[in-house]
Amino acid sequence: MWAGVRLFVVKQNRLNPTVQLVKRAIQKHRFGRIYAVSCNVFWTRPQEYYDSAKWRGTWEFDGGAFMNQASHYVDLLEWLIGPVESVQAFTATLARRIEVEDTGVAAIRWRNGALGAMNVTMLTYPKNLEGSITILGEKGTVRLGGVAVNQIEHWEFADPDPEDDAQWAGSSYQTSSVYGFGHSLYYDNVIKALLGEAPAQTDGREGLRSLELLIAIYQSARDGRRVGLPLEY
Repeated sequence: MWAGVRLFVVKQNRLNPTVQLVKRAIQKHRFGRIYAVSCNVFWTRPQEYYDSAKWRGTWEFDGGAFMNQASHYVDLLEWLIGPVESVQAFTATLARRIEVEDTGVAAIRWRNGALGAMNVTMLTYPKNLEGSITILGEKGTVRLGGVAVNQIEHWEFADPDPEDDAQWAGSSYQTSSVYGFGHSLYYDNVIKALLGEAPAQTDGREGLRSLELLIAIYQSARDGRRVGLPLEY
């Protein structure tokens, strides 16, 4: 808190029931050691989308596919798997007439030893296709799919957990929106935090975690090198 002002950062995808179930499985160490992670954000944003407002597709006011559309997935990779050790990224503007990238890839090494890849594009034909995260571990494999990690497409563990396993099928939900349905739960926490009834789930410090990873992705793509975290300022 600075000068009596509270800062909250919107991370509504953390509150999706599918994501919450995976988070609990990780906290229970059901995966054992996590080996590999894959994240795909295959959406579409036509040129008309960028032309609809002058700020869209600019470095100063918007950011590209990573910073704007896929930022919540960058957050989920850090929140679910843990702190990142380093990242190597490539970005490109392949089809849209914009300043920023419409496509990018990032190879990630986490501090816990896991390796992963993130693939992002706003050029998917003809519509949004997939927002997915796959986690491969020593004793478990899970894939969150759908257009916005709203479907648990694979759920398998060596050691059963009746509480979690009974919920995995029912946690999936249908959505036509890439934003999910976590906003109401997010705002509920904001209200309770302001009333002193609960701690803030995603305050400014929490928001900085994924922002630092995003900055590292852009630095890596710009400089053509692997970038370690935490960043040196």
